Amino acid sequence: MGTENSSNETLTRAKQLSEAIGSYHVVLWMDKIVRAIIELFTFVTGQTPKFRVHGGSPRENLALQNIQARLRMVLAYLFAQLLLWIRGKSGSLLVLGSANVDETLRGYLTKYDCSSADINPIGGISKNDLRAFIRHCKTEFKMELLEEFLEAPPTAELEPLTENYVQTDEVDMKMTYNELSVFGRLRKVYMCGPYSMFTKLLHIWNHLTPNETTVLPPSYHMSSYSPDDNRFDLRPILYNSSWKYQFERIDQAVKELDTIKAD
Repeated sequence: MGTENSSNETLTRAKQLSEAIGSYHVVLWMDKIVRAIIELFTFVTGQTPKFRVHGGSPRENLALQNIQARLRMVLAYLFAQLLLWIRGKSGSLLVLGSANVDETLRGYLTKYDCSSADINPIGGISKNDLRAFIRHCKTEFKMELLEEFLEAPPTAELEPLTENYVQTDEVDMKMTYNELSVFGRLRKVYMCGPYSMFTKLLHIWNHLTPNETTVLPPSYHMSSYSPDDNRFDLRPILYNSSWKYQFERIDQAVKELDTIKAD
């Protein structure tokens, strides 16, 4: 389900992988539907949102990305219901999600996009473990094409590609997947709150949101931490900013560190 923001490299990798594993592969372009929704918005409001690279605000930029992401969910369910009918077979297909545990705990997803599905096979797996699994499959099944997947920078490909700008996940999130894995383990395995996570990170690094977790499909859990806060973790999903104690402790710890450095 590509748009004008999708790269040729991504489309080629998807096609090659489907051929290698013998899957039924469909290529479709959503640009007409995306434009229709934007035109409807313009007709109703008299305003046309723009991407950031075209001079738009952060809100406009995010809204235009979310249109594409949510359309993929709608189309995925449409094709899941009717693809077997087109092929003269009975029944329907399940929709599989593709948001990993690190993205989920960070909140790096759109509600009701590729994170919405009947089941998510990688919903409980970290990005680092996924990469390790891909390396294993490359060796075990002699699939050299998987090296291209490992080398490709993770990207949502929801913003326009330009000579000077290519959207990547880690730049969007302002943190790396390695950092996200550490955050996830500290929160879910070691049960850290804001202050205890801060103090532990001081020993790991010298340098920290998610309400989307409540709308996630069931995930296959293979990590020692899980995105399903509402089922496996009774702590609040969002920490109330008016609970000053934990954040004042962090501020005090920073002042003490600054004093030590000054001495």
